[in-house]
Amino acid sequence: MKLLWLDLNSSYAHSSLALPALHAQIADDTTVEWCMVSATINENTGNIVKQIYQHQPDIIAATNWLFNHEQLLHIVSRSKALLPQCCIILGGPEFLGDNKDFLFKNKFVNGVFRGEGEETFPLWLKVWNRPRKEWKSITGLCYLDESEEYQDNGIARVMNFSALVSPERSRFFNWSKPFVQLETTRGCFNTCAFCVSGGEKPVRTIPLEAIRERLDNIHQHGIKNVRVLDRTFNYNNKRAKDLLNLFREYPDIRFHLEIHPALLSEELKNELAALPDGLLHLEAGIQSLREPVLEQSHRIGKLSDALEGLKYLCSLKNMETHADLIAGLPLYHLSEIFEDVRTLAEYGAGEIQLESLKLLPGTEMRRRAEELGIQYSPLPPYEVLQTREISVDELQTAHYLSRLLDGFYNTPTWQNITRMLILENPRFLHELLDHLVQADIIDTPLSLERRGLILYNFCKNYYPDYLTQVSIAWIEAGMSLKKVPAEKVRTKRQVPPESWEVIYGSYREKLRLCFLPVDEDGHGYWFGFESEIQKIEPVFKAIS
Repeated sequence: MKLLWLDLNSSYAHSSLALPALHAQIADDTTVEWCMVSATINENTGNIVKQIYQHQPDIIAATNWLFNHEQLLHIVSRSKALLPQCCIILGGPEFLGDNKDFLFKNKFVNGVFRGEGEETFPLWLKVWNRPRKEWKSITGLCYLDESEEYQDNGIARVMNFSALVSPERSRFFNWSKPFVQLETTRGCFNTCAFCVSGGEKPVRTIPLEAIRERLDNIHQHGIKNVRVLDRTFNYNNKRAKDLLNLFREYPDIRFHLEIHPALLSEELKNELAALPDGLLHLEAGIQSLREPVLEQSHRIGKLSDALEGLKYLCSLKNMETHADLIAGLPLYHLSEIFEDVRTLAEYGAGEIQLESLKLLPGTEMRRRAEELGIQYSPLPPYEVLQTREISVDELQTAHYLSRLLDGFYNTPTWQNITRMLILENPRFLHELLDHLVQADIIDTPLSLERRGLILYNFCKNYYPDYLTQVSIAWIEAGMSLKKVPAEKVRTKRQVPPESWEVIYGSYREKLRLCFLPVDEDGHGYWFGFESEIQKIEPVFKAIS
């Protein structure tokens, strides 16, 4: 039997764990011949289908995600037309709800798995070509039987999570990506109504020694970035502390974690503060800074504790903390979103990610959509279109605000000046947003330089007091000193003043100096550039 796995990702920087996780459990089974076609959603569908057809598989398997849903169905439907005897089986979070309508609509799909497949998928492989009555025993499998009656075998959960063979043991584990993913727990203690993980109970763990063995393997492969896939890293503060101590043993790896700011113990705060610089990168899921919104979303944890915890995390200089907001949550108004963005900027969040709510299959919020007054797209990614609190136009504004944040606040070059403008000018976000929308560039990919030009010219018209700060950001990013944001910079035959206050670097006579004046009395900023090496950013900065 030949099984072809279609690995369809959003880009080649990403790789799904599904294939190596499933393959690792039965890698020694010689009755199954595994092959793979790897592609991205932006590639030509016909070419992907051609590759599949050349393999002549008996089974095509794939994971269905929001981002690949449409493209995946195009590919497997064409493959089924060319290979009518081929069995098509899908899994993934797309199938956590009721799958009856999907299977009747897409009869080229023979079945879908709901839940975790490491234990049940191998069982299905033993009966895949037998009468459908033998599929009845496969937990988590949904399918149409020979009489075209819908059969639903519930949801599959791997209760003995620690007994699974790790994905890294599979020959399909991809070591060439910029990062690898590591599950140290499965399931989530939280009950968020908008999240598929809210129903993944109980939380199951892997022993610390087993995690150390896996990290040793990851380290030996030269991996520098590990994304820890725990839904809430600190659901148990003692375990979180133990994991942090383990991570200390790998100082050349950067660990990316999702953390709940409301659940930080004082002990864990101290542990985090004592970690080496750059060891952690944190994602703090806050979703909203409004108590009624969080209560309606059934999110565990007091808002006051979450805000205190988030403020603390953002204050840590040895790591970066990103914060997430979700537009479209019930009871969440657009004006509150703008205010929450300002609050997060005040805290010093490393990034502010604003996403639109998606009503995912299998979630409580999707089941209660009508009751909650939520209208959403019936097709993936099931994005919320309108609620009682936020209109169609306002949700579009939230989308534009997200684009603005990504382009300016979430870009290191422009973050400090953007944060300053947000905090000191309550109307700045609205005004810059209006400017970008009216110029019809809000949804246009913009280079770093173009964004700098936009920001400088915008400030020239509306916030002239901030032009010097924009120019400083421009210079320190190594941008051209011949363009408008550097129009006040003096570059020719600059002589150091009698005294200056060094901000960073050390002055040497061989440095090429430029001067950015701030007044008519000779006060301003000095920058020194290396003349002998190809380094475009200044290596020296002082103020006089």
